Amino acid sequence: MRLTRSTTHTVWDRAIPPAARVVPGDEVTVEVANSSGGQLAKDSTVADVATLDFSNVNPVTGPLAVDGVEPGDVLVVDILDIDVDSWGWTANIPGFGLLADDFPDAHLRISSISAGSVELLPGLVLPSVPMIGTIGVAPPAAEPASVVVPTRFGGNMDIRHVTAGARLLLPVGVPDALLSLGDTHAAQGDGEICGTGIETSSVVRFRVDVIRGRALAFPIVETDPRTARAGRAIAVTAIGPDLMQATRDAARGLVDEIVLRTGLAPLDAYLFASVAADLKISEVVDAPNWVVSMHVERDLLT
Repeated sequence: MRLTRSTTHTVWDRAIPPAARVVPGDEVTVEVANSSGGQLAKDSTVADVATLDFSNVNPVTGPLAVDGVEPGDVLVVDILDIDVDSWGWTANIPGFGLLADDFPDAHLRISSISAGSVELLPGLVLPSVPMIGTIGVAPPAAEPASVVVPTRFGGNMDIRHVTAGARLLLPVGVPDALLSLGDTHAAQGDGEICGTGIETSSVVRFRVDVIRGRALAFPIVETDPRTARAGRAIAVTAIGPDLMQATRDAARGLVDEIVLRTGLAPLDAYLFASVAADLKISEVVDAPNWVVSMHVERDLLT
């Protein structure tokens, strides 16, 4: 079974007719468009970022009906392979991202992707670990919902561990589940702080199955070892009573550290942190202050 990029949609809606039907145990191949929905191409410029229409971003391919799966079941998705394109884009979109107030200007970098690596900037090469940013099933609500906002039924979760070799468990909200996916990245850091990873089109191959009658509150990911970070890291910390403020402060601290160590412009350092660095909640037990840290492999800063 193969779904092409002609069967995409930009809202979660249980009323969208299935693009295809499968049974538990089937393998499926899905073509995924890059998350701009065709608005950004290999030759795009920063002017194209400033005019992005958010109603057309994050298109997902599907929905795929899985026969006999019912609300109260769990849909199991084993991701077998993600074959990404030879280029990708990373952007700072005005008004979007963790540090939108710090970086109000549009910015765009086009990356070259090849042989397990991504060249974000000339000479700045990162490991490529392709992942699925948006994958989920139709929610039971009658009204359409934004594909940009994740829910307990999955969607735009941007978990960098949803890669080849991973298993994803999704709560089922409607009969036949109605699975859709899109928004693949060649690389991304935990947190995706600027709002974009190495955004790219791809071909994804996976297998679907079902666990009957299991109550699952939120998605679960069983990861593959290839998503583990290796080597020594630099971890910048932030401490305070507000987790979101500490998250912003940790991100700001890492951006400043990248600028200091590499000489990159702050906006490029922000994009770099979004695709290569990981946010972590390090401690939430010593009230009233909590600790957030942001980690990047030290070898990437040389």
